[in-house]
Amino acid sequence: MVILGIDTSTSAIGVGLGRDGETLASAQRIDARGHSEHLAPLIVELLRDNGLVPRDLDAIAVGNGPGPFTGLRVGLVTAVTMGHALGIPVHGVCSLDVLAVQAGRPEGELLVATDARRKEVYWARYAVGAGSVARLVGPAVDRPADLPQEVRALPTVGRGPVLFPDLFRDGDQAVLDVDAGVLVEVVARRLAAGEAMPVEALYLRRPDALTTAERAAR
Repeated sequence: MVILGIDTSTSAIGVGLGRDGETLASAQRIDARGHSEHLAPLIVELLRDNGLVPRDLDAIAVGNGPGPFTGLRVGLVTAVTMGHALGIPVHGVCSLDVLAVQAGRPEGELLVATDARRKEVYWARYAVGAGSVARLVGPAVDRPADLPQEVRALPTVGRGPVLFPDLFRDGDQAVLDVDAGVLVEVVARRLAAGEAMPVEALYLRRPDALTTAERAAR
């Protein structure tokens, strides 16, 4: 089974390819405002470089977020549109779950904290066991200082520690953004376990940009 992975939940636009649960390749572009500009060319280039065309895909994996409205929506809409056009399933996964797997931490607890803008972070707390990563709390969005001290003291991945180094003291700067190749691996494992993975946008708050009608109703 060949799966295309897409994640636009952070400032990184990520795409990945996997076959039978193993990553073939992944690519990433950092541009907090350029998700719509970069995503389609990245997909085309990744498929071409691996000798594939869209019709070779069996499924699409997409990061559900949480993430800022505009960037996250680009990835979700692209994944759903491609899936519909190709007649293949689209599976959604919490993007923070993927970062927790990327961390590759030994057994214990782990915090994932990503940039939510407005001086806030998207976060979730995980328990890491032998070959397993389970979400305990979250996803949620909060100001870092509002998180309990025992939560902020956990080993942390994502851009939270880069943005707020005084609050997240045990940050791992090797894992900042979602690797879409790992996203594909996570989806493949969950498919094998028979898990349902609906595509559902985890915005966690209203978008910054409002329509004229929405502004008038406020």
